[in-house]
Amino acid sequence: MASYVLGIDQSTQGTKSLLFDGKGSLVARADRPHRQIVSDRAWIEHDAEEIYANVLATVADVVARAAIDKGDIRGVGISNQRETSLVWDVGGAPLARAIVWQDARAEDVCERLRRQGMAELVRVQTGIELSPYFPAAKLAWLMKNVPAVSHALARGELRLGTVDTYLLYRLTGGAAYRTDYSNASRTELFDISHLAWSEELCDAFGVPASVLAEVCDSDAAFGMTDFEGYLDAPIPIHGILGDSHGALFAQGCVRAGMVKATYGTGSSVMMNVGESPVRSGSGLVSSLAWKLNGTVSYVLEGNVNYAGAVITWLKDDLGLIRSADETEALARAAAEGDRSYLVPAFTGLGAPYWDSDATGALVGMTRTTHRAEVVRAALDCIAYQITDVLKAMEADAGLRIGELRVDGGPTHNGYLMQFQSDMARRPVAVSPTEELSGMGAAYAAGCGMGVYDAATLFRGVERRRYVPLRDEGWAQGRYAGWRHAVSKALSD
Repeated sequence: MASYVLGIDQSTQGTKSLLFDGKGSLVARADRPHRQIVSDRAWIEHDAEEIYANVLATVADVVARAAIDKGDIRGVGISNQRETSLVWDVGGAPLARAIVWQDARAEDVCERLRRQGMAELVRVQTGIELSPYFPAAKLAWLMKNVPAVSHALARGELRLGTVDTYLLYRLTGGAAYRTDYSNASRTELFDISHLAWSEELCDAFGVPASVLAEVCDSDAAFGMTDFEGYLDAPIPIHGILGDSHGALFAQGCVRAGMVKATYGTGSSVMMNVGESPVRSGSGLVSSLAWKLNGTVSYVLEGNVNYAGAVITWLKDDLGLIRSADETEALARAAAEGDRSYLVPAFTGLGAPYWDSDATGALVGMTRTTHRAEVVRAALDCIAYQITDVLKAMEADAGLRIGELRVDGGPTHNGYLMQFQSDMARRPVAVSPTEELSGMGAAYAAGCGMGVYDAATLFRGVERRRYVPLRDEGWAQGRYAGWRHAVSKALSD
């Protein structure tokens, strides 16, 4: 009998359902977008009912597209947009729209805690900086500002959490109220050393620990679903991972020192640091990668605000290119001697600088700086920013990076990938697959159910590889120029 595993990737822009065969190969994919609800107060929200409906629809779509027997699907894994926060009642009905991770309306909650001297406790227990970006402040805001939430709490009927918990609850008809370690570690309510909800932080934020979901292994048997009767018999939801964690697992970064970078609008760079947390002194975030097969793994993570978005800026705002496909040829045609640097601090700089007041800069222009040179500088800045994070990771973890595994649209650009390898002084290995978040969750589920063997699952993956071609002196000179350009962009 054929065996298939479903992967559901619920991301910021939409929902994908992915079907993998018994060897872990992608068979079919189906996508549905959802609305981005942005108010005049810059609140960013999603409709939880729309998201749930899209999950059901894409599952039916992908099965139809693959033309398989529904009875051959063994189980499902879920990956999700991290930090987006939801509240619902015991019957599964949303009590408010989901607050998306970019939404900063809860800054007042964080400011109150800073004044109370809580920021250091948050950093020590959770590995992340106090910020409205994370669910703790968002949930505190909802509990204070949405009467239906406080009423549900008083009745003992409140459910809350991240997207994974909401989908699991709905898909199991309320039978499973759980989350996994990767998502729990991003809430700013979870003590990553003691692997438990922090009573101190729950009290500080005003989110009772008693109403939080049970935290389970990432490959646990979370619950059973038939997708509202679509399947003839229920199957197990046997894997849950936050999206970046799912990509890390799908890249096969299962040992300490292994690193992946996802090149999207921004970039998430994540290093597996092993079974003990590493506290960053370089502005990186410490989180849990997952708990699989009973073993916890931790990560260091650095987020770059502008990666693929720089290419979009070239096209939509400057009109220098008509499509991203033009950038590689232009970069290769640029004058070798030009030393222009673009620092894309359009909304400040992320890791490892964390300067929200930094401003963008184009540094080092001369009469040799034309269209091609600006385009090359835009590509180069993506690699420079990721190199910044890699250097910080090696310093914090005391681990040498052997190779950088990469995924995302910009990885198709051969110039950028070669420049990344030259700057990082490490081989760069490009994934042949783009659907890595959902793949990672499906793989975790498949391993948990015994469909896949974790020891052999990642063997034989054919990645396109780039190795450093420029000498180290050249790279050091270019990187020194980048750091000088960044110094011009940083706030005083």
